[in-house]
Amino acid sequence: MSLPVRLVIARCQVDYAGRLTAHLPMATRLILVKNDGSVLIHSDGGSYKPLNWMSPPCKIAEAINDEGAIEWTVTSRNGTSEDTLRILLEEVISDSIHDLGVDPGLQKDGVERHLQELLAEHPATLADGLTLVRREYPTAIGPVDLMCRDAGGRSVAVEIKRRGEIDGVEQLTRYLALLNRDSRLRPVRGIFAAQEIKPQARVLAIDRGITCAVVDYNALRGMDDPSARLF
Repeated sequence: MSLPVRLVIARCQVDYAGRLTAHLPMATRLILVKNDGSVLIHSDGGSYKPLNWMSPPCKIAEAINDEGAIEWTVTSRNGTSEDTLRILLEEVISDSIHDLGVDPGLQKDGVERHLQELLAEHPATLADGLTLVRREYPTAIGPVDLMCRDAGGRSVAVEIKRRGEIDGVEQLTRYLALLNRDSRLRPVRGIFAAQEIKPQARVLAIDRGITCAVVDYNALRGMDDPSARLF
């Protein structure tokens, strides 16, 4: 599927209101509007992370305010709460749309890919009674590594990393938000599995009700019996 994105470089002011409030004063920034419905605001500094963002799916309303400036209102509803991102564009320097073509998806390195395969074969090592439903379970924003069911028959989404960091928790959070909109699956809980989980990532995961699981790759490899395979 083709994935067009909109890139806007503008002097802008950004105000976020939701579970907390945040303000970005007027400055020149890059606004990235992705086809999956997400909006990300970047500065030239600050590494790869956006200064502020709105996770998909969200709605964008564009209007002209009383002062004649362009104002975007980006809204996203999560359950009964609504988050709002207001972007005041004082000057638009560039506004373009680009078709990125077909994306083959993230290619996992050998260890991470093999870790996913091993956990798919032995999901109960993550939690007692856990069984596999499907690997690479599709969502609108990418596949969940493992979709499982627990001993009570409830859906469990598993995100697997070699090193567990905050970005991985954010990724699983976005998957859970989408999966819990599906009446056939919800309630869906999450397990964040990695060989090593950073303390900040663990704190964020626990705050969001996500279970952390540190996995021993070598021990899992010991459970893998090549002679039991057909291929």
